[in-house]
Amino acid sequence: MKFKLLRLLSLQGRFWWSTLFWLAFITPSAAMEIRVAIEQGVEQVKVGSSTTATIRDYSSGKPLGQLAAMNAFYAQPNPAGVALAQVKSSAMWVEPSGDGYVFIGDRWYRGKTLLMPTQQGVTAVNYVDLEQYLYSVLGGEMNGNWHQEALKAQAVAARTYAVYKRENESNGVYDVVNTQASQVYKGIASESPGTHAAVNATTGQILTHNNKAILAAFHACSGGHTENVEDVWSQPLPYLRGVAGYDDNVNACQWVKTVTGAELNQKITGIGTVQALTPVLSPYGSVKSMKFIGDRGTRELRGDALRTALGLRSTRFTITAEPLGLRFDGRGWGHGLGMSQWGAYNLAQQGVKYQQILSHYYRGASLAQLKP
Repeated sequence: MKFKLLRLLSLQGRFWWSTLFWLAFITPSAAMEIRVAIEQGVEQVKVGSSTTATIRDYSSGKPLGQLAAMNAFYAQPNPAGVALAQVKSSAMWVEPSGDGYVFIGDRWYRGKTLLMPTQQGVTAVNYVDLEQYLYSVLGGEMNGNWHQEALKAQAVAARTYAVYKRENESNGVYDVVNTQASQVYKGIASESPGTHAAVNATTGQILTHNNKAILAAFHACSGGHTENVEDVWSQPLPYLRGVAGYDDNVNACQWVKTVTGAELNQKITGIGTVQALTPVLSPYGSVKSMKFIGDRGTRELRGDALRTALGLRSTRFTITAEPLGLRFDGRGWGHGLGMSQWGAYNLAQQGVKYQQILSHYYRGASLAQLKP
Protein backbone atom coordinates (compact mmCIF):
# COMPACT_ATOMS: atom_id res chain seq x y z
CA MET A 1 0.00 0.00 0.00
CA LYS A 2 1.42 3.39 -1.01
CA PHE A 3 0.54 6.68 0.61
CA LYS A 4 1.21 10.29 -0.20
CA LEU A 5 1.78 12.15 3.07
CA LEU A 6 0.06 15.40 3.93
CA ARG A 7 0.79 17.47 6.97
CA LEU A 8 -1.59 17.01 9.87
CA LEU A 9 -1.33 19.72 12.50
CA SER A 10 0.06 18.30 15.73
CA LEU A 11 -1.81 19.19 18.89
CA GLN A 12 0.36 18.63 21.92
CA GLY A 13 -0.82 19.56 25.39
CA ARG A 14 -3.79 21.70 24.38
CA PHE A 15 -6.10 22.29 21.45
CA TRP A 16 -5.04 24.84 18.85
CA TRP A 17 -7.64 26.52 16.66
CA SER A 18 -5.37 27.28 13.73
CA THR A 19 -5.52 26.64 10.01
CA LEU A 20 -3.89 23.54 8.59
CA PHE A 21 -0.98 24.06 6.19
CA TRP A 22 -0.91 21.47 3.40
CA LEU A 23 2.52 20.27 2.34
CA ALA A 24 1.45 18.28 -0.70
CA PHE A 25 -1.16 18.28 -3.41
CA ILE A 26 -3.75 15.54 -3.16
CA THR A 27 -3.59 13.01 -5.97
CA PRO A 28 -6.49 10.73 -7.00
CA SER A 29 -6.74 7.58 -4.89
CA ALA A 30 -6.70 4.11 -6.30
CA ALA A 31 -10.01 2.28 -6.48
CA MET A 32 -10.14 -0.22 -3.66
CA GLU A 33 -12.73 -2.84 -2.82
CA ILE A 34 -13.70 -3.79 0.71
CA ARG A 35 -15.16 -7.22 1.44
CA VAL A 36 -17.97 -7.00 3.97
CA ALA A 37 -19.51 -10.13 5.48
CA ILE A 38 -23.26 -9.53 5.57
CA GLU A 39 -24.38 -13.03 6.58
CA GLN A 40 -22.08 -15.74 7.94
CA GLY A 41 -22.77 -19.46 8.08
CA VAL A 42 -26.55 -19.18 7.78
CA GLU A 43 -28.92 -21.90 6.57
CA GLN A 44 -30.14 -19.63 3.80
CA VAL A 45 -29.94 -16.00 2.72
CA LYS A 46 -32.12 -14.08 0.29
CA VAL A 47 -30.15 -12.60 -2.62
CA GLY A 48 -31.34 -10.46 -5.51
CA SER A 49 -30.61 -7.47 -7.73
CA SER A 50 -32.29 -4.23 -8.77
CA THR A 51 -31.17 -4.77 -12.37
CA THR A 52 -30.56 -7.93 -14.37
CA ALA A 53 -27.66 -9.69 -12.68
CA THR A 54 -25.18 -12.22 -14.00
CA ILE A 55 -24.37 -15.24 -11.85
CA ARG A 56 -20.76 -16.32 -12.37
CA ASP A 57 -18.64 -19.19 -11.17
CA TYR A 58 -16.33 -17.90 -8.44
CA SER A 59 -13.15 -19.55 -9.68
CA SER A 60 -13.41 -19.27 -13.47
CA GLY A 61 -15.68 -16.25 -13.84
CA LYS A 62 -17.75 -18.24 -16.32
CA PRO A 63 -21.40 -17.08 -16.57
CA LEU A 64 -23.77 -19.64 -15.05
CA GLY A 65 -27.09 -17.86 -15.39
CA GLN A 66 -28.99 -14.65 -14.72
CA LEU A 67 -31.31 -13.13 -12.16
CA ALA A 68 -34.14 -10.99 -13.47
CA ALA A 69 -34.35 -7.44 -12.15
CA MET A 70 -36.17 -7.02 -8.82
CA ASN A 71 -36.21 -10.76 -8.18
CA ALA A 72 -34.69 -12.50 -5.19
CA PHE A 73 -34.09 -16.14 -4.29
CA TYR A 74 -32.74 -17.98 -1.28
CA ALA A 75 -29.12 -19.08 -1.55
CA GLN A 76 -28.64 -22.39 0.25
CA PRO A 77 -25.85 -24.92 0.71
CA ASN A 78 -25.97 -28.04 -1.46
CA PRO A 79 -23.54 -30.91 -2.20
CA ALA A 80 -21.93 -28.90 -5.00
CA GLY A 81 -21.38 -25.89 -2.73
CA VAL A 82 -24.09 -23.24 -3.12
CA ALA A 83 -27.41 -23.19 -4.96
CA LEU A 84 -29.23 -20.00 -6.01
CA ALA A 85 -32.49 -20.44 -7.93
CA GLN A 86 -31.58 -23.21 -10.42
CA VAL A 87 -27.87 -22.39 -10.47
CA LYS A 88 -25.35 -24.50 -8.55
CA SER A 89 -21.63 -23.97 -8.07
CA SER A 90 -18.84 -24.42 -5.54
CA ALA A 91 -19.12 -20.65 -4.98
CA MET A 92 -20.64 -17.87 -7.08
CA TRP A 93 -20.79 -14.18 -7.84
CA VAL A 94 -23.99 -12.18 -8.27
CA GLU A 95 -23.14 -9.11 -10.36
CA PRO A 96 -25.79 -6.47 -11.13
CA SER A 97 -25.69 -4.81 -14.54
CA GLY A 98 -25.27 -1.07 -14.93
CA ASP A 99 -25.69 0.87 -11.71
CA GLY A 100 -27.76 -1.84 -10.05
CA TYR A 101 -27.77 -2.76 -6.37
CA VAL A 102 -27.61 -6.18 -4.77
CA PHE A 103 -30.09 -7.39 -2.19
CA ILE A 104 -28.67 -9.45 0.70
CA GLY A 105 -30.82 -10.60 3.59
CA ASP A 106 -33.14 -7.64 4.05
CA ARG A 107 -31.16 -4.69 2.67
CA TRP A 108 -29.90 -3.17 -0.58
CA TYR A 109 -26.17 -2.71 -1.09
CA ARG A 110 -23.85 -1.30 -3.72
CA GLY A 111 -21.32 -3.56 -5.42
CA LYS A 112 -21.65 -7.30 -5.94
CA THR A 113 -22.21 -10.42 -3.87
CA LEU A 114 -20.04 -13.48 -3.31
CA LEU A 115 -21.81 -16.61 -2.03
CA MET A 116 -19.58 -19.22 -0.43
CA PRO A 117 -20.34 -22.45 1.45
CA THR A 118 -19.12 -22.95 5.01
CA GLN A 119 -19.42 -25.80 7.48
CA GLN A 120 -22.37 -23.96 9.05
CA GLY A 121 -24.17 -23.03 5.82
CA VAL A 122 -23.76 -20.07 3.44
CA THR A 123 -21.74 -16.87 3.82
CA ALA A 124 -22.68 -13.79 1.76
CA VAL A 125 -19.94 -11.20 1.24
CA ASN A 126 -20.54 -7.79 -0.30
CA TYR A 127 -17.64 -6.60 -2.47
CA VAL A 128 -17.98 -2.83 -2.62
CA ASP A 129 -15.84 0.17 -3.56
CA LEU A 130 -14.23 1.65 -0.45
CA GLU A 131 -15.66 5.13 -0.96
CA GLN A 132 -19.17 3.80 -1.64
CA TYR A 133 -18.89 1.60 1.44
CA LEU A 134 -18.19 4.73 3.48
CA TYR A 135 -21.33 6.45 2.20
CA SER A 136 -23.24 3.91 4.28
CA VAL A 137 -20.84 3.55 7.22
CA LEU A 138 -21.03 7.27 8.01
CA GLY A 139 -24.80 7.04 8.29
CA GLY A 140 -24.52 3.94 10.45
CA GLU A 141 -21.96 5.50 12.79
CA MET A 142 -23.08 9.14 12.85
CA ASN A 143 -26.15 11.21 12.07
CA GLY A 144 -25.87 12.24 8.43
CA ASN A 145 -27.20 15.69 9.34
CA TRP A 146 -24.33 16.45 11.73
CA HIS A 147 -21.83 19.19 10.94
CA GLN A 148 -19.73 18.37 7.90
CA GLU A 149 -16.43 18.72 9.78
CA ALA A 150 -17.50 16.00 12.21
CA LEU A 151 -18.65 13.80 9.33
CA LYS A 152 -15.38 14.38 7.48
CA ALA A 153 -13.41 13.34 10.58
CA GLN A 154 -15.56 10.20 10.79
CA ALA A 155 -15.02 9.51 7.08
CA VAL A 156 -11.23 9.59 7.45
CA ALA A 157 -11.32 7.49 10.62
CA ALA A 158 -13.68 4.92 9.10
CA ARG A 159 -11.69 4.74 5.87
CA THR A 160 -8.49 4.24 7.85
CA TYR A 161 -10.09 1.54 9.98
CA ALA A 162 -11.26 -0.34 6.88
CA VAL A 163 -7.83 -0.13 5.24
CA TYR A 164 -6.16 -1.29 8.47
CA LYS A 165 -8.47 -4.29 8.71
CA ARG A 166 -7.97 -5.12 5.04
CA GLU A 167 -4.20 -4.96 5.35
CA ASN A 168 -3.76 -6.60 8.75
CA GLU A 169 -6.73 -8.75 9.75
CA SER A 170 -8.38 -10.02 6.57
CA ASN A 171 -9.21 -13.73 6.87
CA GLY A 172 -9.17 -14.54 3.16
CA VAL A 173 -12.96 -14.42 2.83
CA TYR A 174 -13.82 -10.95 4.14
CA ASP A 175 -12.14 -7.87 5.60
CA VAL A 176 -14.84 -6.57 7.95
CA VAL A 177 -18.31 -7.44 9.17
CA ASN A 178 -21.34 -5.15 8.98
CA THR A 179 -21.88 -4.63 12.72
CA GLN A 180 -20.22 -2.74 15.58
CA ALA A 181 -17.70 -5.57 15.74
CA SER A 182 -16.16 -3.70 12.79
CA GLN A 183 -18.17 -0.68 11.60
CA VAL A 184 -21.93 -0.37 11.23
CA TYR A 185 -22.82 -0.84 7.55
CA LYS A 186 -26.50 -0.80 6.55
CA GLY A 187 -26.24 -0.48 2.79
CA ILE A 188 -27.89 2.33 0.86
CA ALA A 189 -30.54 2.81 3.58
CA SER A 190 -28.07 4.76 5.75
CA GLU A 191 -26.69 6.95 2.96
CA SER A 192 -27.64 10.62 2.78
CA PRO A 193 -26.49 13.83 1.07
CA GLY A 194 -24.48 14.62 4.20
CA THR A 195 -22.58 11.31 4.18
CA HIS A 196 -21.93 11.58 0.44
CA ALA A 197 -20.54 15.10 0.81
CA ALA A 198 -18.20 14.18 3.67
CA VAL A 199 -16.83 11.09 1.94
CA ASN A 200 -16.34 12.92 -1.36
CA ALA A 201 -14.59 15.82 0.37
CA THR A 202 -12.03 13.46 1.92
CA THR A 203 -11.69 10.90 -0.88
CA GLY A 204 -8.77 8.56 -0.26
CA GLN A 205 -7.53 10.27 2.90
CA ILE A 206 -6.36 8.02 5.74
CA LEU A 207 -4.31 8.33 8.93
CA THR A 208 -0.89 6.73 9.09
CA HIS A 209 1.93 6.14 11.54
CA ASN A 210 5.34 5.07 10.21
CA ASN A 211 3.73 5.07 6.75
CA LYS A 212 1.15 2.42 7.73
CA ALA A 213 -2.58 2.80 8.24
CA ILE A 214 -3.35 3.12 11.94
CA LEU A 215 -5.96 1.26 13.95
CA ALA A 216 -8.31 4.25 13.94
CA ALA A 217 -10.59 3.22 16.79
CA PHE A 218 -13.54 5.46 17.61
CA HIS A 219 -16.47 5.41 20.00
CA ALA A 220 -19.67 7.30 20.73
CA CYS A 221 -18.63 9.21 23.82
CA SER A 222 -15.69 9.15 26.23
CA GLY A 223 -17.43 10.65 29.24
CA GLY A 224 -14.89 13.46 29.43
CA HIS A 225 -11.54 11.86 28.59
CA THR A 226 -10.38 9.11 26.24
CA GLU A 227 -8.10 6.29 27.41
CA ASN A 228 -4.63 4.95 26.68
CA VAL A 229 -5.08 1.86 24.56
CA GLU A 230 -3.11 -0.47 26.86
CA ASP A 231 -5.58 0.25 29.66
CA VAL A 232 -8.46 -1.12 27.57
CA TRP A 233 -6.88 -3.54 25.11
CA SER A 234 -3.47 -5.12 25.47
CA GLN A 235 -1.11 -3.70 22.82
CA PRO A 236 0.24 -0.18 23.43
CA LEU A 237 -0.02 2.08 20.37
CA PRO A 238 1.59 5.53 20.23
CA TYR A 239 -1.36 7.22 18.54
CA LEU A 240 -4.15 5.94 20.85
CA ARG A 241 -3.40 8.01 23.94
CA GLY A 242 -5.78 9.49 26.49
CA VAL A 243 -6.85 13.04 25.61
CA ALA A 244 -9.66 15.43 26.53
CA GLY A 245 -12.90 14.08 25.12
CA TYR A 246 -14.77 17.39 24.64
CA ASP A 247 -17.99 15.49 25.30
CA ASP A 248 -18.78 16.16 28.97
CA ASN A 249 -22.09 17.83 28.12
CA VAL A 250 -23.75 14.92 26.32
CA ASN A 251 -26.79 13.70 28.24
CA ALA A 252 -26.99 10.51 26.19
CA CYS A 253 -23.61 9.51 27.61
CA GLN A 254 -24.75 9.58 31.24
CA TRP A 255 -26.18 6.24 32.29
CA VAL A 256 -27.27 4.12 35.24
CA LYS A 257 -27.63 0.34 35.44
CA THR A 258 -28.52 -1.96 38.31
CA VAL A 259 -27.27 -5.56 38.34
CA THR A 260 -28.86 -7.87 40.88
CA GLY A 261 -26.83 -10.39 42.85
CA ALA A 262 -28.38 -13.24 40.88
CA GLU A 263 -27.58 -11.55 37.58
CA LEU A 264 -24.00 -10.91 38.69
CA ASN A 265 -23.51 -14.58 39.50
CA GLN A 266 -24.86 -15.52 36.07
CA LYS A 267 -22.61 -13.05 34.24
CA ILE A 268 -19.41 -13.79 36.20
CA THR A 269 -19.20 -17.55 36.03
CA GLY A 270 -16.82 -20.12 37.46
CA ILE A 271 -16.29 -18.58 40.90
CA GLY A 272 -19.54 -19.39 42.67
CA THR A 273 -21.38 -16.61 44.47
CA VAL A 274 -19.70 -13.23 44.03
CA GLN A 275 -18.87 -11.78 47.44
CA ALA A 276 -16.57 -8.85 46.70
CA LEU A 277 -15.16 -6.75 43.86
CA THR A 278 -11.77 -5.03 43.59
CA PRO A 279 -11.44 -2.43 40.81
CA VAL A 280 -8.19 -1.06 39.38
CA LEU A 281 -8.56 2.41 37.82
CA SER A 282 -6.85 3.85 34.76
CA PRO A 283 -5.05 7.22 35.05
CA TYR A 284 -8.24 8.87 33.75
CA GLY A 285 -10.73 7.24 36.08
CA SER A 286 -12.09 4.31 34.09
CA VAL A 287 -12.08 0.82 35.52
CA LYS A 288 -9.00 -0.75 33.95
CA SER A 289 -9.73 -4.16 35.45
CA MET A 290 -12.03 -5.73 38.01
CA LYS A 291 -11.30 -8.69 40.25
CA PHE A 292 -14.38 -10.64 41.28
CA ILE A 293 -14.00 -12.68 44.45
CA GLY A 294 -16.41 -15.57 44.88
CA ASP A 295 -16.89 -18.33 47.42
CA ARG A 296 -15.21 -20.79 45.01
CA GLY A 297 -12.49 -18.69 43.44
CA THR A 298 -11.60 -15.39 41.78
CA ARG A 299 -11.80 -14.02 38.28
CA GLU A 300 -10.37 -10.85 36.74
CA LEU A 301 -11.80 -9.05 33.71
CA ARG A 302 -10.18 -6.19 31.79
CA GLY A 303 -11.44 -3.37 29.61
CA ASP A 304 -13.90 -4.39 26.93
CA ALA A 305 -14.34 -7.86 28.42
CA LEU A 306 -15.61 -6.29 31.65
CA ARG A 307 -17.95 -3.93 29.80
CA THR A 308 -19.36 -6.78 27.69
CA ALA A 309 -19.76 -9.21 30.58
CA LEU A 310 -21.78 -6.77 32.68
CA GLY A 311 -23.67 -5.19 29.78
CA LEU A 312 -22.42 -1.67 30.53
CA ARG A 313 -22.07 1.22 28.12
CA SER A 314 -18.54 2.01 29.25
CA THR A 315 -15.95 1.23 31.91
CA ARG A 316 -16.11 4.73 33.42
CA PHE A 317 -18.41 4.19 36.38
CA THR A 318 -18.81 4.16 40.13
CA ILE A 319 -20.43 1.33 42.07
CA THR A 320 -22.94 1.59 44.90
CA ALA A 321 -24.16 -1.41 46.89
CA GLU A 322 -27.96 -1.66 47.05
CA PRO A 323 -30.25 -4.14 48.84
CA LEU A 324 -30.79 -6.23 45.71
CA GLY A 325 -27.41 -5.83 44.04
CA LEU A 326 -25.08 -3.20 42.59
CA ARG A 327 -25.83 0.17 41.03
CA PHE A 328 -23.46 1.38 38.30
CA ASP A 329 -23.46 5.14 37.63
CA GLY A 330 -21.52 5.73 34.44
CA ARG A 331 -20.34 8.18 31.84
CA GLY A 332 -19.34 7.46 28.26
CA TRP A 333 -20.43 5.01 25.59
CA GLY A 334 -18.03 2.55 24.03
CA HIS A 335 -14.42 1.51 24.64
CA GLY A 336 -13.16 5.08 25.04
CA LEU A 337 -10.28 4.78 22.54
CA GLY A 338 -9.46 7.15 19.71
CA MET A 339 -12.04 9.63 18.47
CA SER A 340 -15.12 10.46 20.49
CA GLN A 341 -17.91 10.94 17.97
CA TRP A 342 -19.81 13.30 20.26
CA GLY A 343 -16.54 15.11 20.94
CA ALA A 344 -16.06 15.54 17.20
CA TYR A 345 -19.60 16.88 17.01
CA ASN A 346 -18.95 19.46 19.73
CA LEU A 347 -15.62 20.55 18.23
CA ALA A 348 -17.14 20.90 14.76
CA GLN A 349 -19.91 23.05 16.22
CA GLN A 350 -17.20 25.35 17.58
CA GLY A 351 -15.61 25.76 14.15
CA VAL A 352 -12.79 23.22 14.44
CA LYS A 353 -11.79 21.63 11.10
CA TYR A 354 -11.75 17.87 10.63
CA GLN A 355 -7.97 17.72 10.26
CA GLN A 356 -7.56 19.28 13.71
CA ILE A 357 -10.19 16.98 15.21
CA LEU A 358 -8.28 13.97 13.91
CA SER A 359 -4.94 15.31 15.08
CA HIS A 360 -6.32 15.75 18.58
CA TYR A 361 -7.70 12.24 18.96
CA TYR A 362 -4.94 10.35 17.08
CA ARG A 363 -1.69 11.68 18.51
CA GLY A 364 1.27 11.74 16.17
CA ALA A 365 -0.66 10.34 13.20
CA SER A 366 -0.18 11.79 9.72
CA LEU A 367 -2.83 12.45 7.12
CA ALA A 368 -2.03 10.58 3.92
CA GLN A 369 -3.58 10.00 0.51
CA LEU A 370 -4.00 6.53 -0.94
CA LYS A 371 -2.10 6.34 -4.21
CA PRO A 372 -2.47 4.05 -7.26
